Amino acid sequence: MSIKIALAGNPNSGKTTLFNALTGSNQFVGNWPGVTVEKKEGKLKGNKDVTITDLPGIYSLSPYTLEEVVARNYLISERPDAILNIVDGTNIERNLYLSTQLMELGIPVIMAVNMIDVLEKTGDKIHIDKLSKKLGCDVVEISALKGTGIQKAAEKAVALARKKEAGVPVHEFAAEVESAIRSVEDKLGMEVPEEQKRFFAIKLLEKDEKIQKQMKQAPDVAVEINDLEKEFDDDTESIITNERYVYISSIIDECCTKSRKEKLTTSDKIDRIVTNRWLALPIFAAVMFLVYYVSVTTVGTWATDWANEGLFGDSWSFFGTEVPGIPVLIESALNAIGCADWLQSLIIDGIVAGVGAVLGFVPQMLILFAFLAFLEACGYMARVAFIMDRIFRKFGLSGKSFIPMLIGSGCGVPGIMASRTIENDRDRKMTIMTTTFIPCSAKLPIIALISGALFGGAWWVAPSAYFVGIAAIVCSGIILKKTKMFAGDTAPFVMELPAYHMPTVGNILRSMWERGWSFIKKAGTIILLSTIVVWFLMRFGWADGSFGLLEAEQLDSSILASIGNVLAPLFTPLGWGNWKSAVAAVTGLIAKENVVGTFGILYGFTEVAEDGAEIWGSLAGSMTAIAAYSFLVFNLLCAPCVAAMGAIRREMNNAKWFWFAVGYQTILAYVVSLCVFQIGTLVTAGTFGAGTVIAFVLVLGFIYLLFRPYKESKTLHVNIKGIAGAK
Repeated sequence: MSIKIALAGNPNSGKTTLFNALTGSNQFVGNWPGVTVEKKEGKLKGNKDVTITDLPGIYSLSPYTLEEVVARNYLISERPDAILNIVDGTNIERNLYLSTQLMELGIPVIMAVNMIDVLEKTGDKIHIDKLSKKLGCDVVEISALKGTGIQKAAEKAVALARKKEAGVPVHEFAAEVESAIRSVEDKLGMEVPEEQKRFFAIKLLEKDEKIQKQMKQAPDVAVEINDLEKEFDDDTESIITNERYVYISSIIDECCTKSRKEKLTTSDKIDRIVTNRWLALPIFAAVMFLVYYVSVTTVGTWATDWANEGLFGDSWSFFGTEVPGIPVLIESALNAIGCADWLQSLIIDGIVAGVGAVLGFVPQMLILFAFLAFLEACGYMARVAFIMDRIFRKFGLSGKSFIPMLIGSGCGVPGIMASRTIENDRDRKMTIMTTTFIPCSAKLPIIALISGALFGGAWWVAPSAYFVGIAAIVCSGIILKKTKMFAGDTAPFVMELPAYHMPTVGNILRSMWERGWSFIKKAGTIILLSTIVVWFLMRFGWADGSFGLLEAEQLDSSILASIGNVLAPLFTPLGWGNWKSAVAAVTGLIAKENVVGTFGILYGFTEVAEDGAEIWGSLAGSMTAIAAYSFLVFNLLCAPCVAAMGAIRREMNNAKWFWFAVGYQTILAYVVSLCVFQIGTLVTAGTFGAGTVIAFVLVLGFIYLLFRPYKESKTLHVNIKGIAGAK
């Protein structure tokens, strides 16, 4: 019989690291039923009948965000056979709050005290035997990062689940907890199923509206709650919280021995520098510059050149032997079987040219993903959210908004979905609207191509693209927060800063590959289909009075050219009003990777050379460097790909909000690109015209929107209900 084990714990407690170690490659990702929150499940190594579910990190069973609701509902509704509760040993007092709630569910619990290696370095000691006796459940020491004790924890969880199946009592609840809950039950006179009694009793006191509606058969509940509040002279939520921490403190005093060394930890010493009021932002800027410099300008460029010129070019060297490139091999194979000319054109000029031009940038992206995985795993990105909170709060967002934007640097879809961790609805909507301004992996080929081709690989182009996105977010936040739709107080920012640690190579490679594989799959589906459609529209049209397959020199008569010529005048004020550039920008709405792929097809190249001379040489007469940067800015800021727009529609859950978000992004992109080209041309070439006047008017209007005074109160009221009585 199959067994279900849930991994539950606080954020940053090491759940995902443990999940990866226990399941290895036996993982699969989906969505929770009814919602689009990512669901991770996997089979335990060596036990194919044991399914492990990695629940979203939660601090308690009182949910506020959608992820927390999902985790709570899974535990209550699905009722797994056992819970493996991961506890951060360096913050055990805070972690035990959730643990006490988990044990009240009546589901067998195994507690795994993680980061035991860090405790050894600090000299702190957790007495596992005493802790196990106090809590009434088995407790094991583990280090998910180093793999210490994880197999023992898994075996205990499986054994506990099998005992439950056999009907054998699995453990006794701690006497103090049991006594406290029993008194609550007596006070409320609850009549609920035995296996849910503990949970409902506590949740009623915490004023869970959903459960109160389910308990209408107990009309005296409200009266009893009021009596209880009068007796304790406090609200019920604070009463329960206080009593939990009183109990937890009694456990900590007996089960934990703290080192008497009063010295700063390594993490504290690092934080004194990287979170310093004056040094934090320059350090962050330097880190991101280094990441993009290595990923896009130097090492990444060398790797991408090899892929474009060799693998997707004429030939590449393999241990001194020249091996034909993929286009050459495919063309030789098609010639050998006598393939029809139109089909050969579709495969070579359409599929290989389009998809190959995009896949050539995969090495560059993998290097970037490896850097981001390292920064996330070592703990620095949590500090970045803390650092950015000071800035974000000035224009109406909290540091929590930076997390979706960070995730969006890989792909906009999970970045948009990550906005669910933001409790404030206005802040969440604004974050959704601005997250895709950060360059995602799909935009990197555009950045790399323009940087290497029109700017001679100038170091500043790639980092400037990243900071253009940051500027768009900052300015959007300031402007939108002054409107009635987004006016209001900013939600308080609370985030745990995990201790710094050196991530394992395996975890970095796994994260890098997951993001890279997602990009490759898109290239094999959406981009493949798009390149076929673009090829058809490009190679068919009206010539010599009839409709049919066109010759290479007749592209200006194609269907695609007709569509592009209608759209091109819209982009003329932006400096790239030719039909090919217009079409490339429009196909980018399907998938941003299509921009480079479309250029590859339109100019008949199966690969993008080192400096992009083949493609950009053809554009030299119609696109200047300023126009190229305008083109780059437009594609960075305009509405994202179809997949990301679908995510915006789901998260907004409202058609009007969706169209407002997409419309705002596109209009902002057009305005900024127009100003970049018109003012840039005035500065570099001295050209002045009606477009320049419009650009200056738009800049002045933009400045006014930025600095006009708030009409709504901008005072932040924070009410912190302390648990001072817990100590």
